[in-house]
Amino acid sequence: MTPPDRIPAGWLEEAPAQGAFAGGLPRVDELAQRWSEADTETMLAGMIHDEFPGQIALVSSFGAEAAVLLHMVAGIEPRLPIIFLDTGKLFGETLRYRDRLVADLGLSNVRSIKPDAARLDALDPDGVLWFGNPDMCCHIRKVEPLARALTGFDAWITGRKGFHGGERDGLQRIERNHDDDRIKINPLALWQRADIDAYFDRHALPRHPLEAEGFLSIGCMPRPDRVAPGEHPRAGRWRGSEKTECGSHLTPNRKWNMGGMDGI
Repeated sequence: MTPPDRIPAGWLEEAPAQGAFAGGLPRVDELAQRWSEADTETMLAGMIHDEFPGQIALVSSFGAEAAVLLHMVAGIEPRLPIIFLDTGKLFGETLRYRDRLVADLGLSNVRSIKPDAARLDALDPDGVLWFGNPDMCCHIRKVEPLARALTGFDAWITGRKGFHGGERDGLQRIERNHDDDRIKINPLALWQRADIDAYFDRHALPRHPLEAEGFLSIGCMPRPDRVAPGEHPRAGRWRGSEKTECGSHLTPNRKWNMGGMDGI
């Protein structure tokens, strides 16, 4: 456990003070080279304490595989800011799983971020935007709130893994976020499903209650489907459509269908 004198006081505040983001972050290739030989937990600790002290957050869905990173963070720095996007469409099981992990792991700085009420009133007053325009629904319920929540941070940690396929195929452990130039850390990018399962077993971590029902990538209530044997874990997300991402991680060459609402 990190000694208290190395814990930046700003981590216990609602948002960090103005950081180094505006004035010269290390380049992605420099970070990647410096930490290329480090194992997952060593690299994660280095990002939190050495590269971005007080200016990095973990963004977690508290989904089927989220407990792995949350457990690592609890052992490195339990007061690290953890951003949880409460879209208003989540399963009750996810909210209860979040509360259990927070209590079990001793996480003390989880921030539940909700969509802007005015945006919902204007663009999704009936709560069914997900059916006609899922891209816009994700944008106002996840992408916009995440952008606000990351204000003041220089870097953020994700739980993405390359074996999930699609946009995540070939994922690197360290990259630059295409929207705002922040550094994005993907500690589990090179992990396989067997690595995830072994970590859960080794540390006796509780599973998301919906995983036993066949939901391997959970997200919001309207969209996920059970995953059949042999399918990749995210196959049940937006079943029957070309959509594979909520938008927080889309690359610049991917054009969303905003249904004429771009820029609204």
